Amino acid sequence: MKPQKLTIVGGGSTYTLGMINSLIAEKAAFPLSKITFYDIDEQRQASNAKATEILLREAYPEVEEFVYTTDKETAFSDADFFFIQIRTGGLPMRERDEQVPLSYGCVGQETCGAGGMAYGLRSIGDMITLVNDIRHFAPDAWILNYTNPAAIVAEALQREFPHDNRILNICDMPAAIMVSYAQLLGCEIWDLVPEYFGLNHFGWFTKVRNREGVDLTDEIKRIILEEGISAVDPEIADDPSWQATFKNMQTMLKDNPQYLPNTYLQYYLYPEKMVEKEDIANTRARQVINGREKRVFSLNERIIAAGTTANERLHADIHGRYMVRVAASLAYNRGETYLVIVPNDGAIPNIQNDAMVEVPAALTNDGPKRFAVGTIPTFQKALIEGQLGYEKLVVDAWFSGDRQTLVNALTLNRTVVDVPKAQQIVDELLRVNGDYLPQFH
Repeated sequence: MKPQKLTIVGGGSTYTLGMINSLIAEKAAFPLSKITFYDIDEQRQASNAKATEILLREAYPEVEEFVYTTDKETAFSDADFFFIQIRTGGLPMRERDEQVPLSYGCVGQETCGAGGMAYGLRSIGDMITLVNDIRHFAPDAWILNYTNPAAIVAEALQREFPHDNRILNICDMPAAIMVSYAQLLGCEIWDLVPEYFGLNHFGWFTKVRNREGVDLTDEIKRIILEEGISAVDPEIADDPSWQATFKNMQTMLKDNPQYLPNTYLQYYLYPEKMVEKEDIANTRARQVINGREKRVFSLNERIIAAGTTANERLHADIHGRYMVRVAASLAYNRGETYLVIVPNDGAIPNIQNDAMVEVPAALTNDGPKRFAVGTIPTFQKALIEGQLGYEKLVVDAWFSGDRQTLVNALTLNRTVVDVPKAQQIVDELLRVNGDYLPQFH
């Protein structure tokens, strides 16, 4: 296999070292000759990069060249693959995304509801600029994007680059759920073949089979209903917030046992309950700032000081391994099936063709080949159409700079609904995000 050249955009992310561990775990399937980090935050990236240099020396000597830079030409030239994981505004703006809706009694969450709208609006411009710059230096490279909120970003990129079939938007949440299914069943995630439909962070597993074709869906439902389900991926297993989220899957399944739900549906099905559990002074963003962020950069410091990773417990998480396996299937024309975000184009015939849906697809070097899902039931169809309308209106608003379009979007969103609240939240979020969204001012 020809080794690939990979650029990670967002090299300063707290997920970067985990991604390197995933690349090491999957190096037989996706060999690399060069890794490049790119970020606008030189200090954060340097911390990750100096630790990565040590990790690569010890565990991935096959990588011939490792570079970290804030220069786009250096980072983007001659790359085969790009993994994009940016957060416009960083964690401080995520905290504001969560606090503003909560102050009006609405869900405050980074990808769902009004907070997700603000994050999406900030992400669109940077993502469009990045893709244009990448295409200038690497016109044929694969761009694998997992920048959140993926649904809004995917919608915007599809409009801006409708003929670029080497952009693929991906989310690891279905895979993180499947890791927990595998634990319930005593198998590996890669042994499971899911059937799934929806929008990003807004979907359902209809069937889960093993590779021999045995339907395991009813057994998974039985275990969840009788015993519950836990977050088991190493990246989230020790996180109380994620454990509470997975616990809610039992509630969602009891209330509607038709399909296995995505965890994020809790915000849309139980918005009042989600608001009640939040502390506006200690939102999820604040917990990450005080927890994960400190933990990751402290880990880097220890590795750099010791000059070795031998004293640390490092692991590859599903966030990275799923992305790497997706890349390998594309690079080497394996045609393996993964859940990805693609234009509907009839996969779900009773929703509009230009919806960006999350469905199974075979991944080849000619791009994703989506599988037909078929007609979906009225309940899920109605929920999806409301959410889809919200997502499309958010992107409309970014291009037009029209405040009323944002109000209409939040009125459709199940976490808000109320028009006066939508108006107040939009005005507050536009004020807070003024430097990022000049088109609205």
